Amino acid sequence: MIELSILIPARREMFLAKTIENILENIEADTEIIAVLDGAPADPPIPDHPRVTSLYHQESIGQRAATNDAARLARGKYVMKLDAHCSVDKGFDRIMIDGMHDDWTMVPIMRNLHAFDWVCKKCGHRRYQGRTPTECPECDNTTDFERDILWIGKSNPQSKSYCFDPEPHFQYFREFSKRPEGQGDITPTMGLQGSCFMLTLKKYWELGICDEAFGGWGSQGIEVAARTWLTGGSVMVNHKTWYAHMFRTQGGDFGFPYSLSQNKVNRAKRHAHKIFFENTIPGQVRPLSWLVEKFWPVQGWTDEDLATLKKAETSSPNTEEAPPKVVDIKPAKTADGKPTKGIVYYTDNRPDPAIMKACQKQLEKSGLPIVSVSLKPMKFGNQNIVLDLERGNLTMFKQILAGLEASTADIIFFTEHDVLYDQSHFKFDPPLRNVFYYNQNAWRVDAESGHALFHYSSATSGLCAYRELLLEHYRKRVQMVEDSGFSRRMGYEPGTNRRKERVDDHTSEVWMSEFPNIDIRHGKNLTRSRWSKDQFRNQKYTKGWKESNEVPGWGITEGKFTELLNRLSE
Repeated sequence: MIELSILIPARREMFLAKTIENILENIEADTEIIAVLDGAPADPPIPDHPRVTSLYHQESIGQRAATNDAARLARGKYVMKLDAHCSVDKGFDRIMIDGMHDDWTMVPIMRNLHAFDWVCKKCGHRRYQGRTPTECPECDNTTDFERDILWIGKSNPQSKSYCFDPEPHFQYFREFSKRPEGQGDITPTMGLQGSCFMLTLKKYWELGICDEAFGGWGSQGIEVAARTWLTGGSVMVNHKTWYAHMFRTQGGDFGFPYSLSQNKVNRAKRHAHKIFFENTIPGQVRPLSWLVEKFWPVQGWTDEDLATLKKAETSSPNTEEAPPKVVDIKPAKTADGKPTKGIVYYTDNRPDPAIMKACQKQLEKSGLPIVSVSLKPMKFGNQNIVLDLERGNLTMFKQILAGLEASTADIIFFTEHDVLYDQSHFKFDPPLRNVFYYNQNAWRVDAESGHALFHYSSATSGLCAYRELLLEHYRKRVQMVEDSGFSRRMGYEPGTNRRKERVDDHTSEVWMSEFPNIDIRHGKNLTRSRWSKDQFRNQKYTKGWKESNEVPGWGITEGKFTELLNRLSE
């Protein structure tokens, strides 16, 4: 079964054959290559290989239309658009597939491709790639030069983050790469460069990812990134692999294959401005201001630019599919400058619906923006992310990471599908940015009997910390588990163990909310329930042990827990 289809639109590309040969040398997944020859045959010919399909148009139809033609032939779950003058890392396709989520658009790190040198055949002087030389600086040769093909992906510079300004005009966003949220193996990017991007074939067509109304060429990186983000997805850079792109800016016999009149460039920008700045994308669930604020500060944007955008959005028509509630997601700071708070909710969709409904109703009372991450689609929170994965430890860690990457809040409260949270829980303000905090005021209640138990413990369901710290930790955790599998010696709770298998060296502290939360034990919990002290190998974890028929602030639970759930669900 084909996993990935690489789509290569090509118009008079002298390095198309070399690009395809390089891909064939480095693929490790079940990958096919589809090249569309837009207005001219391949010269030199492309490889005759069972993984390669070519389509020839006698008249040029433009890069976007050619990419769409390639997508119509694609058989893979994923498609990757790639320029016809690129080299790739060994196993890039397998690494990209392994890191993908189905609502993401993802790119590898971009390097510069040193494709060739010009060599003077008289004296041997070498000159970096460009238009055909007309003279040699070392001798009197003016005609006899040859290309020496090198095909080297240079390790410096490496581009990892991109954005666009209010024009909109593409920008490299190097400053973001230096921020905490720009660190790690997979990081978000506001924009794209356009020479390479990967997503599911289904999303490619759902989003209209190569809108031919833009014209044949131009603004593609902005288009792909904005369509993905504003319809609820994420745009990510995979730092574990790379591709190298050859930049052709010198004109002559080494220029762009499509005409670049200013009128065409401006046409693409006007169309981008209309659909993204006026919020008219079909299926849109986020305004453009949300995206700008997610990456704020963004180079090229001033406070006045953002204020103008927000003012325009208040008068822009919402699309039919766009739920207005998403616009209410909070920006990076509140009006008084305090850090904002948000909730990441994760579920395997397995608990009894009555339990889930009561817990969700209780969470909604907090008034905080909620990102829900589930294994099946659900209508809960300001945004729902669905991961097509099987329940397990790694899946839970990936769910948490996906929620953190989607949230815009400064401070994150982790919440689980089978915990009833008291509103006092969300009043906590973490004092330090580099410490994990656990609310230890939590009672365990048996869903069948209503029997209640308390002892001090730090559980992931009671975790609160700054988002940047959590992102750093869970990116490392996911990578460690993917590489070596999950070990209980690693632990579930960040900052709570000092064993060598730990994820990082950050520490944790505890707090007690005014009223307790209720951790519902129902037989389908990911972790096992322990109701007696002798079930604990280390008795220090039974500190504060207390059993009861009621939970402070919640009332009698024993024999009446179903009634409590029904009451909370109303």
